Amino acid sequence: MTDKNIVPEAEVLEPDDCWRLLGETTIGRLSVIVNRHPDIFPVNFAVDNKTIVFRTGPGTKQWAMEDDAVVAIECDSVSAEFGIAWSVVVKGTVEDAGSEGPRLDEIRRALFPWQGVGQDYLFRIVPASVTGRRFDLSAPMSLQTPLNDATRAGLE
Repeated sequence: MTDKNIVPEAEVLEPDDCWRLLGETTIGRLSVIVNRHPDIFPVNFAVDNKTIVFRTGPGTKQWAMEDDAVVAIECDSVSAEFGIAWSVVVKGTVEDAGSEGPRLDEIRRALFPWQGVGQDYLFRIVPASVTGRRFDLSAPMSLQTPLNDATRAGLE
């Protein structure tokens, strides 16, 4: 049984707050539909004029996105030091980001592929919705399992 007085409500974030938080991180989880089933991939990304730009190579993500895909990307962060966590989800369509222009060249250089090579496709998520939540982790009972030093080190 949960006492609602000690479990804090999640704070619903305004879209501008969501974009600010997205601009402070570079890693998210991209969800695409592959063979009529959802699949999730870690990607590094950049925010560009309230869109999300990311690189990928030939393979499952690239093939799934060639068919005017509807996608979602989720990003989050946990700060044990400040006792807060947040999560932002952007849902929309994906399109080829193109290859021309100084801004795209700057973004492409900043999105260094984890595999080092072969990430030549640049895609842009055009948002249909942007939602976010912030959570207070300092209240009693907000976490059932305390963060130990090993967990805390991995989150910071």
